[in-house]
Amino acid sequence: MREFIVEADGGSRGNPGPAGYGAVVSDAATGETLWETAEYIGVATNNVAEYRGLLAGLRAAHALDPDATVHVRMDSKLVVEQMSGRWKIKHPDMKPLAAQAARVFPPGRVTYEWIPRDRNKHADRLANEAMDAGARGERWSETESTAELDTAAEAAAGISEASGAATRVGEPGAVEDTARADTRAAKAVAAPGWAPADMGAPTTFVLLRHGETPLTPQKRFSGSGGTDPSLSDTGREQAERAAAMLARRGTIQAVVSSPLARTRETAGIVAARLGLDVSIDDGLRETDFGAWEGLTFAEARERHPDDLNAWLASPDAEPTGGGESFAATATRLAATRDKLVAAHAGRTVLLVTHVTPIKTLVRLALGAPPESLFRMELSAASLSVVAYYADGNASVRLLNDTSHLR
Repeated sequence: MREFIVEADGGSRGNPGPAGYGAVVSDAATGETLWETAEYIGVATNNVAEYRGLLAGLRAAHALDPDATVHVRMDSKLVVEQMSGRWKIKHPDMKPLAAQAARVFPPGRVTYEWIPRDRNKHADRLANEAMDAGARGERWSETESTAELDTAAEAAAGISEASGAATRVGEPGAVEDTARADTRAAKAVAAPGWAPADMGAPTTFVLLRHGETPLTPQKRFSGSGGTDPSLSDTGREQAERAAAMLARRGTIQAVVSSPLARTRETAGIVAARLGLDVSIDDGLRETDFGAWEGLTFAEARERHPDDLNAWLASPDAEPTGGGESFAATATRLAATRDKLVAAHAGRTVLLVTHVTPIKTLVRLALGAPPESLFRMELSAASLSVVAYYADGNASVRLLNDTSHLR
C-alpha cells in the first residue's frame, strides 16, 4: 500500500484578515514531492486557513491514490489535536471543515503529527505566496473540488487522452512515468489565475438570492409591491445552508441587503453566522411588477395580454399599473453597483437581493442584451459571483450555484 506525507499550513494577516493556505504531498518512501498547491481565500482566521490547507492536502493525496495511507504533519497544535480526537471542536466554522477532512479517507488511514514551524517551511512558504498573490489581486485556482482535481487524478494515474486513446503508465505506449505525471498534475492545479497583478484586488460581489417564500413554489410575480412576503420554513432552512457554506469559505467581509422582508431575513441569518452586521440598500430591491404582483405568469397573460407581450418585447415597457421597466431597473442597479464598488473597493461583499437585480448585474457585467434576462435561471438561495476591477472591467465567476442546498 502506498503511503503519502501531507504537510499543510495556513495563515491570516490580521486573524481574521487576508488568508491563504499551502499543502504539499510527498511520497513517504522516497521523499519526492508529488503535489503542491496553494490558494488565497480572502478574509479568514488562522485556524480556518489551516483547516483549508489540511483539506486540500488530503484531497490531493486521495486524487493521487485513494487506497493510500496518509501521515499528516502540521505545526498547528489545534488542528492536529482536534483531528486526532483528543480535543473537542467547538468553533462553528471549523466543525464542517474538520468533518470534511475526516471523510476524505476511511477511518484509520490517516495519522497526525505535530511538528515545529521550522520543519513545515514548504507548506508555510506556499501559504505566504498565496497571501502575497491575493494582496496583488491575483486569484489562485480552487483545487479542492470540481473538474480540476478529477483531471489531475487522471494525470497522476497516467491516463492520457492524446491521439484520442487512453494510455496508462506502465503499459505499452506510455510516454511518462508516474512521478512525472504526478508532477505535471501538481503544476496544472497550482497555477495562479488570470486577474492582472497591477490593479489590486477586485471588488467581489457574492450575490445571494433570498430563500423561498410561500409565493416562490407557485411561481408568482413577487416584486417591490404586493404583500412583501417573509421566508417560508423551507426558505429559512435554505438561508441556514447558505450561511454554513459561506462561513466555511470565510471570505465575506460585509453584508448588504435589499430592504424587503425576505432578503432582510435571509441576510440576517447569514450575517449572524458570519458575525457581521447587515446594511440595507434600497437600490437592491426587486423590480415593481405593478398589477401583476401575486399573479402567476399565466394569470397575468390572461388578464393583461397586450401589456405582458409588450413587456416581453421591450426593456422599456412597464408592467400594468405603473410598475418598473427592466430599463429603469438596469439604471438603478448600475448606480447601486457603482456606489457599492466605491464603498467596498477590494473587498468581498455579500449582496442579498432578488432575481431581477442579480440577473441585471450579471447581464451588465457580460455586456449582454436585455433579452438575456429571460435566458438565465436563478433558484431560491442560489449564489452568483461577479468581480469588478479598477480598470472598469468585470468578470462573472459563478451563476446559480445551489450545491450548498443539496
